[in-house]
This record gives sequence, C-alpha cells and structure tokens, in this order.
Amino acid sequence: MLSRVLVPMDGSEMAERALGYALENHPDADVTVLVVVGEPSVMMGEAMSLAFEEDIEAAAEQRAEAVVDHARELASDHDAEIDTAVAVGRPARAIVARAENYDAVVLGSHGGSLSDRLFVGDVAERVFRRSPGPVTTVR
Repeated sequence: MLSRVLVPMDGSEMAERALGYALENHPDADVTVLVVVGEPSVMMGEAMSLAFEEDIEAAAEQRAEAVVDHARELASDHDAEIDTAVAVGRPARAIVARAENYDAVVLGSHGGSLSDRLFVGDVAERVFRRSPGPVTTVR
C-alpha cells in the first residue's frame, strides 16, 4: 500500500486524469499535487518573464494558482484533500528530484499538444526513466 503519492499537474486533461486515478486507486495515501513553472531563461518564452520578477517564488506560486485551485476542486469531487507544491525549473527534473520523497509518481502520459498525443510525452518519458521509485502514467 502506498502512503505518499506525487501527482505532477500542468493543467492538461491528462494531468486531471492522473489526479483522478491517484485519488481513486490510492484513497488512503497522502497525495501531493506538484505544479512546475518553467525556469527563467531567454529560450523559454513565458518562463523568461520570471527572470524579471523580484520574488521568483511568489511569481511561480501566482502562475500555478489556477492549476492548484482546479486540483483542489477535483480532489473535493472525490471527497479527498490534497497537499500542493510549486517548483521552478524543468518539469522532468523537478518531478524526479521530489520523487525520492514519495512512494510513487502518477502523471499524465502527455500534455495537450498534437505531438504529445501521438507519443508518450517527453516529460513522462524522462520521469519514468529517471524516477527512483514506481511511476504510473495515465492516458
């Protein structure tokens, strides 16, 4: 039996399904939803604006707020409570770094783009190749 489950969420339908799966299949586990906001860099579009923020952590929390709020609503629909966390960085790296503190990771098989729908997403693939523990992908 799993006691701690990490569920990365990015606002995609697959991430929502992953949270639902975790809540339904591990009802006694402590579930933490992790939202990763891209690291600041000139190559990363929207994430670049984080570099101009005085408080990067506060800006990341603000950008993750809609996903976190939606995750809490989904958990409420399952009569469950969740913990939440926000990280700044590359999603796969941030997820794997936190995975060592959990019994398992449950994540969506891909994001919302067409190329992601055709194959297992890049983030999911990197997580299940590098995670120190079990990974369940949900599609």
